[in-house]
Amino acid sequence: MTTPSSSVWTARLARAVQIARWYARGVIGADAYDRYLEHHQRSGCPAAPMTEREFWRDKTDRQQRNPTSRCC
Repeated sequence: MTTPSSSVWTARLARAVQIARWYARGVIGADAYDRYLEHHQRSGCPAAPMTEREFWRDKTDRQQRNPTSRCC
């Protein structure tokens, strides 16, 4: 049987995990495609957005052509 305090604890833990996941995805750049889609939609571009595969290929190609300071 769950008590009210345990359900509150579970909800808080789930929210903390959700926030940690959101933060980690932002730090490592895994959310770049999601941000690209949001920007594409807001900008009103008439062309279809790139697929996720095309997006990551384009991103890595641009990084190879124009290297910036990196840790490695």
